[in-house]
Amino acid sequence: MPAPTFGCQIAPDYENDYSSTSSDSTFTDEGEEEHVDEHPGELSIEKAETQPDSEELPPTRRPSVLQKGRTRSGKGQQPPPDPVGFFHEAMAGVRLHVLKLWLRTNLVLAVAIMCFLCLFWGVLFNQNRLAPSLGVWVVDFDGQVPPYQDVDPFVGPFVSRAVQRLLDAGGTHPGYTFRLPSDFDNDPLKVRESVYDFDAWAAIIINPNATALLRAAVTEGNSSYDPLGACQIIYNSARDQGTTSSYILPSMTVIQKIAVSDFGREWISSLLQNMSVSDLNIQASPQAFSPGIEFTMYDLRPFGPPVATPAISIGLIYLIVLSFFSFTFFLPIHMKYLMPKGHPPLVFSHLIMWRYVATVTSYFLLSCVYSLVSLAFLMPMNNPPASHVWPARNPNAYHHATFVVYWMVNWVGMMAFGLACENMAMLLGTPWTALWLIFWIISNVATGFYPLPLASAFYRWGYAWPMHNVVEVTRQIMFDLHPRIGLNFGILFAWCAVGTILFPFCCYYMRWRAAREKRLAAKREDEWKAKMNKEREEPSFLARVTTLSGRGRPGGVVERSVSGVQA
Repeated sequence: MPAPTFGCQIAPDYENDYSSTSSDSTFTDEGEEEHVDEHPGELSIEKAETQPDSEELPPTRRPSVLQKGRTRSGKGQQPPPDPVGFFHEAMAGVRLHVLKLWLRTNLVLAVAIMCFLCLFWGVLFNQNRLAPSLGVWVVDFDGQVPPYQDVDPFVGPFVSRAVQRLLDAGGTHPGYTFRLPSDFDNDPLKVRESVYDFDAWAAIIINPNATALLRAAVTEGNSSYDPLGACQIIYNSARDQGTTSSYILPSMTVIQKIAVSDFGREWISSLLQNMSVSDLNIQASPQAFSPGIEFTMYDLRPFGPPVATPAISIGLIYLIVLSFFSFTFFLPIHMKYLMPKGHPPLVFSHLIMWRYVATVTSYFLLSCVYSLVSLAFLMPMNNPPASHVWPARNPNAYHHATFVVYWMVNWVGMMAFGLACENMAMLLGTPWTALWLIFWIISNVATGFYPLPLASAFYRWGYAWPMHNVVEVTRQIMFDLHPRIGLNFGILFAWCAVGTILFPFCCYYMRWRAAREKRLAAKREDEWKAKMNKEREEPSFLARVTTLSGRGRPGGVVERSVSGVQA
């Protein structure tokens, strides 16, 4: 019987491959041989619609047991040859053929690995150069909003100059843009709202009363003056914790150091130009002189807890793998409908419908199990939504319905991943399906786990890739971020629709290819035998120099050819 195949094959089914397992006879436990019909349990995909739709079961024939060593199909067959060494002259043809296939397979894998891994490395290559694409707004409200318009501003212009010095120094930093208070209706809370709405990655706000409170503390001796009330830094780490920690927060820290370290000296120099030392209430409010100002940090949506990381990153890779391997797990089960063992074969169109419904239902169940893993490790999924302008820890977008929405996202995402894998597996077959899985994972990881604004324009197609949208909508659900769930679901449903449309065509193509391979099997076997016979009769130079005789003496083929010439 044919040797079983475990998992995905590593080498392609090349045209000249030869299989010696073509016998249709089997042996009983007593050593006797029984004759059976040719390929009784084969997955006869090409015969799915040629079988009559009748309720009558096909008649079964009882195999006839013959004498040991005698069969109807194997009568007159030559016994299998004895095994020989690797460098035996009889192995010359197959040895060279295998070597060519080995080299060709390595070349294909090398090219594929280079292309796929370059796709991943490339998304990170220009991040530092493209860091200015991360927008950060600087909005100076100091002395610009009633009732503080009569105050000569000092804090606002100083902080703006500190930001400009950072930009003039060069280096890797986000793109700072100075905005007018009128762009936000003179309301600092609307600046926070714009950060929440993903209009900017962060914002620096100089409060309207920054200079007024500072001067009052100096002249009146206000001991309750808090330097943290002068400026604000607004950001949203749950939008992308990696980008925030790598680019936004380091730059904010540098600006704070520049502003706070230099402010005291310039502020005291400015005061001494108009006031004497005795007029300064240094003892009553020393914090008004040094440091004078500080920055209050507002993280609108802090990222956490740590168990949230798999839900928006590594865990989604397993979702792709699950959707891919469901094809190999369930295909043998579905093909039992086509094997007439005690029942007629199923009409092929009905098999397609069954496969589609069963596959989507499996995704529904498996995505539920995947979602329950996050819930089992106490990922918050029951908190109410929170304000868009004030920090909140672990708010959920849909309160009690958060888990159901999260489950539906994983289900639709698994359909988008899985239907593409199903169709490509039917189109490509082994081993090319393995390369498709590598490409599918790398392309989705590159565009889903890393910020596309920091990637080159080549990666703009990533906005339409399934992983990017699954990650974005999962963040929105888990952390109550700016909602773009309609756009994300729309793209995922588009993937599902395309996969559904192509599914029946891919099924028919797989059946046609299987029938074609079966028809060509005998022809390829004859061509292979002819090629091997020719190689034995007229060995190539490489075959002669790499061949040992059957007894282990080198040059067996060469010696025989020389003796033939002398004769």
